[in-house]
Amino acid sequence: MTTIITVEGMTCGHCEQTVTEALQDVSGVTDVTVDRENEQATVDGDADATSLVEAVEDAGYTAHI
Repeated sequence: MTTIITVEGMTCGHCEQTVTEALQDVSGVTDVTVDRENEQATVDGDADATSLVEAVEDAGYTAHI
């Protein structure tokens, strides 16, 4: 399953890396691609969407499905 999350507040490559790492730590995630210019994170795997949003928000960014 692929989930696309809108992520607001990323301004640089470090931000992308922080969001990527936060999402990779969620159980069930198999692959993550983060694009700060489009404000999106594409997540593959069977992780719960709520858990993904919470992980991004815990990393300091605004997120929603």
